Amino acid sequence: MTPLISVLIPAHNEAGYIGACLSALFASDPLPKGAGAEVLVIANGCTDSTVAEARAVAVPQGWTCAVIDRPEGGKIGALAEGELRAAGSILVYLDADVIVSPPLMAQICAALTGDQPRYASGTPQLFPARSRVSRLYGRFWAKLPFVREGVPGFGLFAMNRAGRARWGQWPDVIADDIFARLSFAPAERVRVQASYQWPLIEGFRNLVRVRRRQNAGVAEIAERFPPLLTNEDVHRPDPAAILRLALRDPAGFMTYAAVALAVKSPLFRTRNEARWTRGR
Repeated sequence: MTPLISVLIPAHNEAGYIGACLSALFASDPLPKGAGAEVLVIANGCTDSTVAEARAVAVPQGWTCAVIDRPEGGKIGALAEGELRAAGSILVYLDADVIVSPPLMAQICAALTGDQPRYASGTPQLFPARSRVSRLYGRFWAKLPFVREGVPGFGLFAMNRAGRARWGQWPDVIADDIFARLSFAPAERVRVQASYQWPLIEGFRNLVRVRRRQNAGVAEIAERFPPLLTNEDVHRPDPAAILRLALRDPAGFMTYAAVALAVKSPLFRTRNEARWTRGR
């Protein structure tokens, strides 16, 4: 059976997460008749038990799973190797700490069937955060237009082969998800109803660190690939909209604003901040 969907999961030290990610994926609703699915876990530079945990997950009928153990770290190299081995006509790029809902893969399959370039993602939901500051920040963040509208694609995005042909090798950028999303016009992007759960970083300093990285990623795309910005369809809300959100959730707004201000403060900068920042 030729795989219809190839799910690529770059994983760097994802012990404790990769097992749940794969188990949820393998519990997906059946794909269209005659279609199969493969998973490629591309472990890159792991020093923990990510590889062993991934190989220990039972693979159900209709799926195949290969765990590739790369000694070299780096997400871009992992994506390149995964794509080289992928056989599916639909490519799904999945973070190793994301939990998909059962209907998601089938809905993505339906959205990306055809010869025209298409991009798709699901409806994101946040995992319940442990820390109060992350709960407040996430509660407000989840109401912003970028999350509620359009097709964000953070944590999970997919495209058909015609869409992937839009570019050659992945550029070495911070925000590969933004690069992929903006390589498609708004009319070519599909947000399916099925959800996936995405974890928010825990703690104030980690929120600041990751938010700074996200801002740097957006700025890098604007500097290196300015034509892609014409495909942006979600813009900052106007002050009146922000005020309405703030009045509905003042604690969430204050937390979100405090993080945004701290991002610009040198007091919260650390030396040699990594391009890839987890902050768990």
